[in-house]
Amino acid sequence: MKYWFFLLLASAGLAVAAISDTPTVFLIVGAPGEAEYGKQFSEAASKWEKVASQAQARLVSIGLKGPGTNDLAEFQAALTAEPKEGAGEVWFVLLGHGTFDGKEAKFNLRGPDFTAGDLAGWLKPFQRPVAVINCASASAPFLAALAAPGRVVVTATRTGNELNFCRFGGYFAEAIGSADADFDKDGQTSLLEAYLLASSRVAEFYVAEGRLATEHALLDDNGDGLGTPADWFRGVRAVKKAKDGASADGLRAHQFVLVRSEQEKKLPAPVRAKRDELELAIGKLRDRKSELPEPEYYQLLEPMLLDLARLYRDGSR
Repeated sequence: MKYWFFLLLASAGLAVAAISDTPTVFLIVGAPGEAEYGKQFSEAASKWEKVASQAQARLVSIGLKGPGTNDLAEFQAALTAEPKEGAGEVWFVLLGHGTFDGKEAKFNLRGPDFTAGDLAGWLKPFQRPVAVINCASASAPFLAALAAPGRVVVTATRTGNELNFCRFGGYFAEAIGSADADFDKDGQTSLLEAYLLASSRVAEFYVAEGRLATEHALLDDNGDGLGTPADWFRGVRAVKKAKDGASADGLRAHQFVLVRSEQEKKLPAPVRAKRDELELAIGKLRDRKSELPEPEYYQLLEPMLLDLARLYRDGSR
């Protein structure tokens, strides 16, 4: 009897481990307000559902079905049940409207809303890689509230006062599943690449319509909460820095990939984690290149590149 009991416990442990090593996509669709907006949110959600299926990710949808009298309670219950540790990334995608009263930014659900501070508190127990993509109006305050080392945060606006409906979410949903966003031609689209393409499409929309842009997306993945606009990038590398010398964003976001290439799938999770660690170290060293004597820079760079080459050679066997 004891044997079967311990076998059952071991099987349950393996099941939890398997879940926590699989990416999870939380797809949070807010209150539509007008039918026109509801249609656009649903279309964007459908694109995310397709990409999540291709990635074999676990999908948790909130706000798409049922009467929706309290989507907040459903979201909190799903967060509580989600494994907090593991290698699998957790993507939070917020499609809807936001508000800002000068102090707090909120995401509008069917029923009670939640604030940037609420979400920051709920995410504290998570030791897994986390990305939050808030596509709502007035979403900028979520950037500073959620920023943390190793975490990627994207907002559709650069201030809480950009209150108009944002088109960024629709363009991002298209980009995350599109080969057009694969700027570095490695056979997969990263979160960073989707952000860059979506931002470009937003800018093109306002130019084509002859209208003043009322949304300006930001991305933060270095934990400083400042964010970087898309036009600071050339390719997938930021070529501008903040005046205070903060490190560039984009390195970690480029490592978040939902639908992986065949080559990427061959890398075991521990090898991929070590690879990501080395790439971040190399990226940070490159940011310091102008501060170092050239011989010292290459002396530091060479062993990192050799370790990276060995990792790819041995890890894909």
